[in-house]
Amino acid sequence: MPRTMLALAAGLLGFVLYVMAVVALADQVLDRHWLLQFVYFVVAGVAWAWPAKALMFWAARHRG
Repeated sequence: MPRTMLALAAGLLGFVLYVMAVVALADQVLDRHWLLQFVYFVVAGVAWAWPAKALMFWAARHRG
């Protein structure tokens, strides 16, 4: 299987699991102070980008 297809499958599965975890943890944050909610949702909304970036660079790397 090509590297890009593996990255696609891993990325989709990882993103779905990440969203499920963020939504489950959001239930614990919703009854807290608005500032904690704000920080949580900002971090949760951006944190997926670093693993996705690493996965994209890994998929695009040339062998040689």
